[in-house]
Amino acid sequence: MKSVSFIRIKSGVYRHNDVSGKIFQLVEQYKLTAKGGYVTVKNDGKFPGFANEIRVKVEGMSDYEFVSEVEYVDAGNTPVVEAKALEIAQETDEEVIARIRQRFEILDEMTTAATSGDIRAMIVSGPPGVGKSFGVERIVEKACLFDKISGKRLRAEVIKGSTSALGLYCQLYKYSDANSMLVFDDCDSILLDDVSLNLLKGALDSGKKRKISWLSDSHMLRREGVPDSFEFKGSVIFITNLKFDQMKSQKLRDHLDALQSRCHYLDLTLDTMRDKVLRIKQIAQDGGLFDEYDFQQCEQDELIEFMEINKNKFREMSLRMAIKIADLKKSFPLKWKAMAEVTCMKVA
Repeated sequence: MKSVSFIRIKSGVYRHNDVSGKIFQLVEQYKLTAKGGYVTVKNDGKFPGFANEIRVKVEGMSDYEFVSEVEYVDAGNTPVVEAKALEIAQETDEEVIARIRQRFEILDEMTTAATSGDIRAMIVSGPPGVGKSFGVERIVEKACLFDKISGKRLRAEVIKGSTSALGLYCQLYKYSDANSMLVFDDCDSILLDDVSLNLLKGALDSGKKRKISWLSDSHMLRREGVPDSFEFKGSVIFITNLKFDQMKSQKLRDHLDALQSRCHYLDLTLDTMRDKVLRIKQIAQDGGLFDEYDFQQCEQDELIEFMEINKNKFREMSLRMAIKIADLKKSFPLKWKAMAEVTCMKVA
């Protein structure tokens, strides 16, 4: 069972019918065959008499974008929230792990597409400590490898933490060339500043030309040789802990909806404690999480079981916490559990 996602077709055809602008429930991501590319979606009654799942012809992943269920319902479709909740409640551990793995595989694929300019803008939403940044940074580092070898300016940069509106403008200019990319990781303060938010909207705009301007006088811009207006041709990935469709502030919701409409929006669907525990299991299964510790399989299983049993006691449930406990297990093999209870769990 797969997670429920929704996409808007930007350019696509089904049986000679133009479906550009229509919103569907996603069944399967883009596939390329000898006869062309397609994305599989739910029919949702749009084409009576045809199969429940249909293949819409598209040129690539840039021909559709992820949208929220709110937009899906606003387009006249039947809500699927109740069905989704029921399906999730009935998911086996293996199905949850498969769902999570698929989401992160999509994140890797779209990040790779962003490094080459095929995807111009993407927002990634998920709780802290689940590995949102790790895969993105790994792909960025790979994309910049030849730049490092040749001594050229790196084509991509990961920016962490807060930044001023003027600093954001300068960074967008620095990486405004085609095939350049900026990744904003844990920079949610941008969303709370109107000037920064408008600059981000300009960078994420879906129009053919993305013109960004700084209308205030600035000694810094003149000193750095940054123009007061330029065309942005690069790509942007914005990684956030916020779930855009659950924000309570209507003003902020309006801004976030405007951002979503401009780019791909990928919700990693790690919404429950169970999801987070199984994300840790998934990373451990796929390799990489505990490799440097040389744990036997039984030791690895014991560590994860300890986290699962005490999941509501830990200060957070994350990959970082799993590494902390692995450090304790390696350093204090006889009393690592007691050490974890004191240093990693909330005081009762």
